[in-house]
Amino acid sequence: MKKSVLTLSLVLSILFGALAQLKTPEQFLGYKPGDRFTPHHRMVDYFEYVASQNPNIKLIQYGETNEKRPLFIAILSSPENMANLEQIRTDNLKRAGLMEGTPSTSIPINWMSFNVHGNESVGMEAAISSFFTLANPANAKSQDWLKNQVIIIDPCINPDGRDRYAMWYNQKMNTRLQPDLQSVEHNEPWPGGRANHYLFDLNRDWAWQVQVESQQRLKIYQQWMPQLHLDFHEQGIDNPFYMAPAAEPLHELLTPFQHEFQDIFGRNTAKYFDEMGRFYFTKERFDLLYPSYGDTYPMYNGAIGMTIEQGGGGRAGVGGYNSVGDTVTLSSRIAGHYTAAMSAAEVTSQNSKRLLDEYANYFKTNQTSPKGKFKSFVIKGENNPVQLQKLLELLDKNGIQYGKAGAKTGLKGYEYQSGKAGVTFSTSDQDIVVSAYQPKSVLAQVLFEPNPVLNDSITYDITSWSMPFAYGLKAFALETRLDPVASYQKPGFTPNTIGKTPVAYLAQWQGTRDAAFLAALLNQKIRVKYAEYPFEVEGKSFPAGTLIITKGGNEYVGQFDQKVTETANRFGITLATTQTGYMDKGKDFGSPNIRTIQAPKVALVGGQGTSSLNFGEIWHFMEKDLDYPLANLEASNLGGYDLSKYDVIILPSAFGAAINGAAQGKLLDWVKAGGKLIAIDGSVNLFANKEGFALKTYDSDEEKKAADKAAQEIAKDERLEPYTEGERLDISGGTAGAIYEVKMDQTHPLGYGTGGKFYTLKNNSNRFAYLTGGVNAGIIAGNDSYRTGYIGYKIKSKMGQSMVIGAERQGRGQIVYFVDNPIFRGFWESGKLVLSNAIFLVGQ
Repeated sequence: MKKSVLTLSLVLSILFGALAQLKTPEQFLGYKPGDRFTPHHRMVDYFEYVASQNPNIKLIQYGETNEKRPLFIAILSSPENMANLEQIRTDNLKRAGLMEGTPSTSIPINWMSFNVHGNESVGMEAAISSFFTLANPANAKSQDWLKNQVIIIDPCINPDGRDRYAMWYNQKMNTRLQPDLQSVEHNEPWPGGRANHYLFDLNRDWAWQVQVESQQRLKIYQQWMPQLHLDFHEQGIDNPFYMAPAAEPLHELLTPFQHEFQDIFGRNTAKYFDEMGRFYFTKERFDLLYPSYGDTYPMYNGAIGMTIEQGGGGRAGVGGYNSVGDTVTLSSRIAGHYTAAMSAAEVTSQNSKRLLDEYANYFKTNQTSPKGKFKSFVIKGENNPVQLQKLLELLDKNGIQYGKAGAKTGLKGYEYQSGKAGVTFSTSDQDIVVSAYQPKSVLAQVLFEPNPVLNDSITYDITSWSMPFAYGLKAFALETRLDPVASYQKPGFTPNTIGKTPVAYLAQWQGTRDAAFLAALLNQKIRVKYAEYPFEVEGKSFPAGTLIITKGGNEYVGQFDQKVTETANRFGITLATTQTGYMDKGKDFGSPNIRTIQAPKVALVGGQGTSSLNFGEIWHFMEKDLDYPLANLEASNLGGYDLSKYDVIILPSAFGAAINGAAQGKLLDWVKAGGKLIAIDGSVNLFANKEGFALKTYDSDEEKKAADKAAQEIAKDERLEPYTEGERLDISGGTAGAIYEVKMDQTHPLGYGTGGKFYTLKNNSNRFAYLTGGVNAGIIAGNDSYRTGYIGYKIKSKMGQSMVIGAERQGRGQIVYFVDNPIFRGFWESGKLVLSNAIFLVGQ
């Protein structure tokens, strides 16, 4: 990607009026838009070509993907605006209160993002066509629009997923249009092209920034902070076209103008669709609640965020029959997105002054009189320092300000851990406060709010995500203002130095950082142990789970002390040392209760029938968080593998018969021979209520009969409910991101480092009785363990006294059960430690 697109010869040619007519996409690519899918690199070629022909375009490469494809934006505006571009950008940040000073320009920023989902493949094609129209000097209308705005186009947020789909489709497509949806070109193989390289849904990652694409994109997004953001998608082939206004639930902190402008855009776009005789719908399905979408995240950052959904998707290919027999073509889908993009440019131009005025007012209100119920959030300083540091990193990524709370008494607030309001507490100089009186007020409130208000229980995504629960931190939400007394200085790290070789180096076990440190030591073939019981030595106390790196047993490691200290310094870990293995309290280092961690050979099962998203979460965790070797196995071939090569096999959430009976038998034989199987979410059902396994839905036949009878009574009562209430009745037996407090057994390796508590994010209706003959390492003790988020009334009352995390022995091995996904979307940080416990410590 060329960052400088304007050569001296080009400048001279423009000055002398020698600019050649701009090539259309068809002329440059050699085929009509819609005839086939354009490879990502050819799109890049075209954007570079157009930019080389037009001095009023700037291309900026802001990063690259895991597969080394460039990520870039194209910036377009009038000659006058482009000459003043940096002033326009910084003025926008001043308008938001993110820079000091008074704006001297009045040009709004309109950002359009395409193809966040790779197999919603019309996006990049529409970006090409839209870019040509906006860049074409011969188009008087678009050039007039550009006088009143700066347009930023991100033509493909997800190049890896997009090329995965496009290359597959171009290989499978017939030369003659074949719209029969049974034809192979209309049926993508697992995992499909929707997600990125690590099979993450990038449209759920805006706030969390787990993936490299999101991290890089949000850095440049924060440098511009646009007034308008359009996020282009596709939906099912039988749905025509969706555009804003959005559906309920709409977050209560959205402003009247944000709602109004969605309506302005929707009506303007509808006008053009009506002229073309095209169908569309608004105010349905796509809500504005979950904070990490490409529409909600901009909304919570002061913009008008809007999702655009063209009917078609990966199933449609270049043309496919819908349910009424019409052929939905790629060219018609391009026209839909193109029309919405042009409409957005038009309404931005027409409403440029009001967009800026309302934007400035939004941020002024944030800083002077924030609207939300909670005005301050206190995070206690005595929290797990590893998890606390992770949270602060997230706040920094999102530009959320925080500071030192100072010593205050007599404060009252909602206590996250207990779920109780009006709890009296005090703060100290070690505590952190996030005040709602700041530019990023709304985003801060949304990320920390204990219980989002639901206008409607039918939502498109999860209904709770509160950061203190995700990071397992003690915190309070206050309805009163509490300002920081000073900036918060993150604890400094003093590097470990090499001295006399101790009997052992000791390291705390508190979070992902420590698991990554362990993985790095094991990768270097350094022997590591852990303590099964708390101990005291040389006047210092250490909890169960503490890592012990002894001189004895590591004599074969060259430069042992240097490797251990340098590795610890790399992860910011302060090592304790001891010159004796004789404990003041607890087990001596030669005790059988000091366990050696055998570097496990780990495999992850994926493929048809497994959740590609959960597979990707685990894959990314192992490779990017831990940097630990991982073999990826196909579920359909599981019966043919030599499983003795692996010590740990992880089953992500699976559906139906992802693993056939013969493969299940082979897997169980492997467990009984000493293997450790970790089953997550849907895959626990492979073992539930099966003979020979401890995992049961009910404790007894009587309990099951009572539950069945209650369900039958409810079904009777529902028989005469109106047909239109069907969806609402369905969700009354499900959940969408309900958070429960889980009591952890700290004496078992699964509970190490948790402090006795974990908060699970429940996205399924599974409920299991306490294991008999197994280990109930994490339980929902009672119905009062519920904290927040939607869960249907049919199952809510049953969640008490249930097992969430457990293990049972099978022969010489064991199965570890995670009823819920512990590392949901990679942002449920506290669960990463519990999963690390399962991988490295359980069964050693």
